[in-house]
Amino acid sequence: MSEAEQPLADTASRPHRIHALDARLVNQIAAGEIIERPASIAKELIENALDAGARRIDIEVEGAGVKRFKITDDGHGIQAQDLALALSRHATSKIANLSDLEQIATLGFRGEALPSIASVTRMTIQSREASAEQGWMVSSDGNNLVSEPTPVAHPVGTTIETRDLFYNTPARRKFLRTDATEFKHLDQVIRRMALSRFDVAFKLSHNGKVVLHLPALATDDARRVKMVCADNMPENSIYIDERRDQMRLSGWLGLPGFSRSQADMQYFFLNGRLIRDKTVIHAIRLGYQDVLFHGRHPVYVLYLEMDPAAVDVNVHPTKHEVRFRQSRDVHGFVHHCLKRQLSASAGESGSLQIDPQSGAAAPRPLASNQFVAGLTDHGQGAQRPLGFERQRSAPLQAREQVAAYANLARDAGVGDISAGDQSGEQAAEIPPLGYALAQLKGIYILAENAEGLVLVDMHAAHERITYERMKQALDAKQLAQQPLLVPVTIQVSATEMQAWQQQRDLFEQLAVQVEQMDEQVLVIRAVPEVLAGSDVSQLVRDVLADLVAYERSSRIEDMMHELLSSMACHGSVRANRLLSIAEMNALLRDMEATERSGQCNHGRPTWVQMSIAQLDSWFKRGQ
Repeated sequence: MSEAEQPLADTASRPHRIHALDARLVNQIAAGEIIERPASIAKELIENALDAGARRIDIEVEGAGVKRFKITDDGHGIQAQDLALALSRHATSKIANLSDLEQIATLGFRGEALPSIASVTRMTIQSREASAEQGWMVSSDGNNLVSEPTPVAHPVGTTIETRDLFYNTPARRKFLRTDATEFKHLDQVIRRMALSRFDVAFKLSHNGKVVLHLPALATDDARRVKMVCADNMPENSIYIDERRDQMRLSGWLGLPGFSRSQADMQYFFLNGRLIRDKTVIHAIRLGYQDVLFHGRHPVYVLYLEMDPAAVDVNVHPTKHEVRFRQSRDVHGFVHHCLKRQLSASAGESGSLQIDPQSGAAAPRPLASNQFVAGLTDHGQGAQRPLGFERQRSAPLQAREQVAAYANLARDAGVGDISAGDQSGEQAAEIPPLGYALAQLKGIYILAENAEGLVLVDMHAAHERITYERMKQALDAKQLAQQPLLVPVTIQVSATEMQAWQQQRDLFEQLAVQVEQMDEQVLVIRAVPEVLAGSDVSQLVRDVLADLVAYERSSRIEDMMHELLSSMACHGSVRANRLLSIAEMNALLRDMEATERSGQCNHGRPTWVQMSIAQLDSWFKRGQ
């Protein structure tokens, strides 16, 4: 019996010999890691163009990029003798040795993009250096066959054209969606890349029609954000620019009222690279804690700049994931930057602008403190973050402050919070939230400020005030500890035990007494007094899981804050509680002095503004 006639079972039982893979197969395996659809080609080639110093990138596609994809840049170009080499794997101009790999400052560096794309398309590359008299061209048919360079007329820069994506791998082509879906992904990638470099012009054409044209702008020019995200994005954001050590965080931080039902308007760039990193995501989530309505997602376009040597971007073929060498420092910096901005004294404040015809919120910017109370995906209403600066004008109402409102706070257990006197220069100023006029249905306070009419949800506002003061009181007591009558033992894994050993100080700071009983056994002996009735076993397990995944945890603080929030809700002034003018004014003053007062503990708005211009428009005054 010949070898070919051997039974299948006998053949399968033989040891397999190790052999080198065919170069074409190697490239197609690499393509499977980074080339999923036309949008993947766009990302890789745009990154190459930016690394080449391009200031203008034009993209033309047919059939959503499946039939044809063409990208032209005005970068420094490729030398004729390097064109063919550019289509071979692990050939790059961006790194030369190990030290370069440890401090990568470019977007692409693996040398896999061009050969991977060439292995699943019919590719042509034309390029010319500034010092060359003419351009040169090479082509590839997807079968690892590259033509010799030939001269061609071409401006300085590079043009790469691909045709018939996955023509030689029909099984993968079946996974492509409709042209409309594929073009949507392609358009999204280009817009994201455009947010990474404001100083580069982008143009996208589909089937001969220009669908996106973004001129080059200054780095912090909000017009690029408007073009890519939404017209009202900058007006509903805080522009931040903060530095610490060798890190800088800048960009647009969406106000809590300008939130989305999906996490579809979140852009975080690290040294110009768009990333989705769990450390950063966790830090941003904590930054929005207590101010975002449940089920909503924040909006942001943020840029983190740091030493390339302090981050490893070589952990995933698509380079969306990174590894920070000091992730704790990065997490703390991002978290505290956002928390400080969103916690500024009513810095997230704004007003809801009402359309006089329909009664709906209208996306027109206001010239005063603003807050978007609408919670739709389009962020109805526009907001501009302004602090509670006092506005000088003649007094509108009586300025007396009495102890009645302070009694309400004492009933909630937060001590004396009287607003002080209103003598001297203060009496000639109108506070941002103005002075109370009346109470509506026992629910809302109507107040007059320099801009017009302010409406305040008195329960939501008092709830935030009470909650913030209870947190301050809790912090001041340094977390009283409650010993457990019966210590609780839990079994943990080796990695969880290691995490506990490395973070023992964290448990002590949070008043959780945990000791090691065995190699994989911990015993819980005490917890914070406010959590004495909670499931301490599950709490510690969740904290350890966070420490393993993120090297940090906020679960204990979250649980304490959740409890305080519930207490504040029940201890705050209720609906239908009649307040005097003095009591309402005292509440307004406390709102102005309280962090995050633009939202209640659950993220709902606490006040809205209606300007005189809006009121005049409703009543057709001057028309």
